[in-house]
Amino acid sequence: MNATSRVGTRIGLVGGMMLAAAIIAAAVLALSGCAPAAAGQTGEASASTAPAEELRLGYFANVTHAPALVGLEEGLFADALGDTKLTTQVFNAGPAAIEALSAGAIDATYIGPNPSINTFIQSGGQSAHIVAGAATGGAALVVREGIDSADDLDGTTIATPQLGNTQDVALRAWLADEGFETDTTGGGDVHITPTENAQTLALFQQGGVDGAWLPEPWVSRLLADGGNGAHVLVDEAELWPGGAFPTTVLLVRAEFLEAHPETVRALLDGHVASVAWLGDHADEAPAVINTALEAETGKPLADAVITRALEHVTFSVDPHAETFETLVANGLEAGTQKDGSIDGLFDLRLLNELLEADGAEPVSAGGLGEE
Repeated sequence: MNATSRVGTRIGLVGGMMLAAAIIAAAVLALSGCAPAAAGQTGEASASTAPAEELRLGYFANVTHAPALVGLEEGLFADALGDTKLTTQVFNAGPAAIEALSAGAIDATYIGPNPSINTFIQSGGQSAHIVAGAATGGAALVVREGIDSADDLDGTTIATPQLGNTQDVALRAWLADEGFETDTTGGGDVHITPTENAQTLALFQQGGVDGAWLPEPWVSRLLADGGNGAHVLVDEAELWPGGAFPTTVLLVRAEFLEAHPETVRALLDGHVASVAWLGDHADEAPAVINTALEAETGKPLADAVITRALEHVTFSVDPHAETFETLVANGLEAGTQKDGSIDGLFDLRLLNELLEADGAEPVSAGGLGEE
């Protein structure tokens, strides 16, 4: 990998006096008419800002995050970022990445749509913006032998990567549509237990859980290595028109986007190149992705596992903004997010500038931001 290292920063609590001073300073700026530009602004006020000295990027060791894996492994981010130092941090699921982003420990992250929605709503639209899509598809509910329909799930225990992450919300919303009651503490008709993906595999093998709603490659790993008659009960693609639903997007901290638009443009340049590489090198992709996964997890995927996983994921810079109102409704129904507006969640201007320069079609913000 080029210019990458692990970031493990934990940001402590800010003291009361420092917080009060910050609030007073912000009020003075607002009253004097010198308040900072709106989060995510990339116009004349911020266009002259210098590139950042460092970009701290988060991602998961999942096939659905292959644009991050390839961008790092092939040096595409390093080439695009130039003199900006790139450091990385690996997460298991979205809420943990959002915690780091909110604390200022990372500047951008590959992440699922639901945690992106959560942080945007909870911050009143001030925390972060989606600047590109990364992957669609690649999530499913895998269950043990003896579970052949939704009716068979009553009283079972099903795992998800983390409370409030994209697969957790998808499972809860689907179960509600099937007439089951669940809650965020593991109660209800079906017991949902948020569990790290690697532990979920071990629990499934031991009979500790009856199934799991997971992203790739964990769906394919459960099918190949889980035993117990593992099979797919629900492919999430079947629940969306045309089978297209966002699994991974690229989210940038609003303050960083405002301060360093040229660095975000460079990150997007590397991201677009990585997605294009995946489309142009289908034969090489499994080996490159596997090398990156082995570096993070200590073990490569079996050929059959990574091949199946990639067959169920599509890589695209389109975030499918048209699905996000449905995702909001799902999160509310699941009880994992607050009600609120997602107007302004997307800022696709820098992405569309790059696409236009390449002669490609722009992507839509679906009326939920800038494009």
